[in-house]
Amino acid sequence: MTRQKLLDAAENEFGERGFHAAAINRITENAGVAMGTFYVHFPRKEAIFRALVAHLGHQVRRSIAMRVAGAANRLEAERRGLQAYIEFTRTHRNIYRIVNEAEFIAPDAYRAHYESFVSGYVTGLREAERKGEIAIGEPEPRAWALIGASVFLGMRYGVWDDSPATEAVIQTVGDLIEFGLSSRKPAANGG
Repeated sequence: MTRQKLLDAAENEFGERGFHAAAINRITENAGVAMGTFYVHFPRKEAIFRALVAHLGHQVRRSIAMRVAGAANRLEAERRGLQAYIEFTRTHRNIYRIVNEAEFIAPDAYRAHYESFVSGYVTGLREAERKGEIAIGEPEPRAWALIGASVFLGMRYGVWDDSPATEAVIQTVGDLIEFGLSSRKPAANGG
């Protein structure tokens, strides 16, 4: 409970001020805990920052997993997962500043953040191939491409401007994932 309060306060502090300007005393004050309590959980500012990057990654993966559970197939799971990711970025707008800053503050945590997504993605793509839900192909580059698309779509439609309804975005991107850039049209459009 206390650790979670500290992480929540750290998300706001690092997200609003950046790593270098963030202060432990503001984190503890916003978490409603004593300064000494911070050091029971984290030895220094970098430690909570690293823990926060891992925590945010875990949160977003859990959010997506809950949304895609029960999807009829991988293509539906992709659509649901993208919707979940955009919604997550709308409620955790600081994720971009925190994760991007990790590239310079904690490069290993930054890389682990994305590699943890890829690992699960590769497993899901292989299973979808095995079931015949998607074409056979190299799952790792596919995973990186799909994650890259999600990251930029989340930034555009979750952080920069969250006014557009996500349904049209999900439909467009879902069709791109399912049909590529081919001139053949989805069956629903008479193709």
